Amino acid sequence: MVFKKLLGALGVGGPSVDTVLQPGPALPGGPLSGEVRLRGGGSDVTVDRISLLLVARVEREGQEEEDEGTVVLERFTVGGGFRLAEEADHTVPFTVTLPWETPITELHGQHLGPVLGIRTELEIAGARDKGDLDALAVGPLPAQEAVLEAFGQLGYAFRSADLELGHIRGTGQQLPCYQEIEILPAAGHAHTVNEIEVTFIAAPGGLEVVIEADKRAGLFSEGHDTVHRFTASHHAAPQTDWNAQVDAWLKEVVAGHEAHAAPPSYGDAHGDRHRSGPGAGAVVAGVAAGVVGGMVAAEVVDEIGDAFEGEEDEESEDEG
Repeated sequence: MVFKKLLGALGVGGPSVDTVLQPGPALPGGPLSGEVRLRGGGSDVTVDRISLLLVARVEREGQEEEDEGTVVLERFTVGGGFRLAEEADHTVPFTVTLPWETPITELHGQHLGPVLGIRTELEIAGARDKGDLDALAVGPLPAQEAVLEAFGQLGYAFRSADLELGHIRGTGQQLPCYQEIEILPAAGHAHTVNEIEVTFIAAPGGLEVVIEADKRAGLFSEGHDTVHRFTASHHAAPQTDWNAQVDAWLKEVVAGHEAHAAPPSYGDAHGDRHRSGPGAGAVVAGVAAGVVGGMVAAEVVDEIGDAFEGEEDEESEDEG
């Protein structure tokens, strides 16, 4: 759904903006195409710059409770330096490249929970104001999908997914937030693990997979979290036995093996890391019945405006 609004900073009768994204989910590190459609207002103006902001709703942990806010993950300049005549139409096509760490919002057409959007921003005569906001769907990379597929085939079920503000120590994370995908354990591990949290940190050279197991408390021991980091190659994804690979990762996480001293090459395991601030048919089956509550794509699109409502000032703070 497209959210149009007049540029309030320019007064009533200013130009309006409508950004249309290419249909279908984008991929992390992949292209995002579309066009910005402008409609001139009551007078001629010079459009100095057209920017697209990749924004996300994130959870922020406080000392006593969690709250939500908006962060800008990336800013793209897609046009500017032209005259927009009174009531004239002007279209600016664009293709930008999303960050490799862009969170996943859907899997096989099922919405996972995280809310991403593309906000259009115009700069005219020294005034900067935000135009429309469009929901952005992002699907998984082949390696990410393969890992989630393996979880499903190993008997694990999706619970929820969210975005956390902060960084995971010891990783190559670049964005100010990371995604946690919570997965309920298979029957064989249910007596030792409450849940599994998976975080993907993608980069051109490969994929980091951070797995955290919330271990149950035993009769003579307290429950605790065990965190491990593993890596995988993008190009090797089609040839990898992901069921065996993920099963080996999980056995190491549950056993709480100590970290290796040296960083691994892609495809090897690396140990215990602490967070500073988680087939696929089986995993996806849990989406409709899980925390997402069966929300379908149309409902997600209808609600994105409310999700980002009132966050204008916070975005400005984050950009600064």
